[in-house]
Amino acid sequence: MLVEKQYSIASGQLATIEFGDCQSAEVSVVFLHGWLDNAASFFSVMEALSAQSASIYGCAVDFPGHGLSSPKTPHSYYPFHDYIDDIFQLLSKISPNKLILVGHSLGALVASCYSAAFPDQVAGLVQIEGAGPLSESAEHGVTRLRQGVMSRQRLRRKPVRYFSSLEHMIERRAQINDLPKPLIEPIVARGALQEESGWRWRHDIALQADSLYRMSDAQAAEINSAISCPNLIILGDQGYPHLRKKAQAKECFGEVMTVKGGHHCHLQQPFRVSSLIFGLVNKI
Repeated sequence: MLVEKQYSIASGQLATIEFGDCQSAEVSVVFLHGWLDNAASFFSVMEALSAQSASIYGCAVDFPGHGLSSPKTPHSYYPFHDYIDDIFQLLSKISPNKLILVGHSLGALVASCYSAAFPDQVAGLVQIEGAGPLSESAEHGVTRLRQGVMSRQRLRRKPVRYFSSLEHMIERRAQINDLPKPLIEPIVARGALQEESGWRWRHDIALQADSLYRMSDAQAAEINSAISCPNLIILGDQGYPHLRKKAQAKECFGEVMTVKGGHHCHLQQPFRVSSLIFGLVNKI
């Protein structure tokens, strides 16, 4: 049974979806979702995992600005490293036992960096359609800085977009993510808000600003090499090509498994993905 909870952190309230008892569980699995998704991204995986073992505690988090969590203070643009601090605060409250971090996309970026920075806390890492930090050559730094600032200017002028119905929002996200509507519906429902003018996205619009900064390739490699726990990378066979290239070039510093599906392969193959996670649980 999945239950809703809220935790107070420095920036506001952090919403979670949980199963099991974090105090008595042998292993705690904390799920971190992708950009503009939310904790509902892991509903089906969590249900499958909880059915496999009664000794596991699971916790899916809405990052700040996403889902039912509070937005950051005005004029925050959500640099990814702030999420590492947010998760540190959450983990200090739930005090998990053996901890496995499971991240999808943005969540994998955060989980990998957290595992490198706090190896004493993390017993296992699962990255779904992710392979460590995003990085690029230093020569792109000035262009990224300029483009990031200009994207903020555009967002400040952008009006709120309203939809005629929740169904319209589900259809839109299903089209963007190339997924059947039933698979994306839980994420949309948790991320939607109805007002007098219609339905709109609940997430903080500042999340849509381009990043002003990205790690250099050398920095990313250093973080990847600092991950000392078992590291499982799950890629969709129709997912992001650059991740498959990294895996083929053995730049991922972990065991790589491929499942059928695209970038949201955990929605398409929840039982297979939960079995892979459970396999890592058994190893530790």
